[in-house]
Amino acid sequence: MPIPASTAPLARSLAREEVYRNLKQWIIELQLAPGEILRDQELATQLGVSRTPVREALRQLEDEGLVVTSFHKWTKVAPSNLADISQLYPVVAALEAAALELALPHLTTADLQELLACNDALALAIAAQDHQLATALDAQFHAIIVRVSQNLEIEKMLASLRPRIRRIELAHFGDQRMAPQSVAEHAAIIEALRTGDSQAAVQLIKQNWSLPPDLLQLATMAPAT
Repeated sequence: MPIPASTAPLARSLAREEVYRNLKQWIIELQLAPGEILRDQELATQLGVSRTPVREALRQLEDEGLVVTSFHKWTKVAPSNLADISQLYPVVAALEAAALELALPHLTTADLQELLACNDALALAIAAQDHQLATALDAQFHAIIVRVSQNLEIEKMLASLRPRIRRIELAHFGDQRMAPQSVAEHAAIIEALRTGDSQAAVQLIKQNWSLPPDLLQLATMAPAT
């Protein structure tokens, strides 16, 4: 199991939550590949903890659909099924559209400026081909809208979906989805929010979560990996 070599062993006082965060990041970023066997003793040694917090973290990741187990046989990283994207994207689009409508009454000039600054930074990151930063800024843009909605239930539901989506995108699309088109779509969303055009803003955010036809066709035909 190729545990990331650059990761230094962590202090033995490391809490289960920190073990969980490390394992989750490795899975999402494909450092632990889909289908890879996970050995709790090996992970515990690498992280500098006992097997107990590792096992607890793996159970939590299983609940989130990132790990699968066969009782007393194996634990491994869940397969990456590209076809799931065609089901996940519409759910995220609907949740973010609802968040956007809820955000409108609370939206301030400072919020709009924050969205603009985030989108400007995203444009620079894409131009520099800094895909990791671009991905983080894209997520930040959407998180601002969800935060302003002041709806914790939507926020929690989206938080549970985004890691699965990010892992599938990395496994099957690389960084094709993160294109300059995203910046233009974000700019249109900001303008609709600025003018208070909720109907246009909702349609635009749904469009932002739609796959290009070529990637959509790929998603509907792809087997799990």
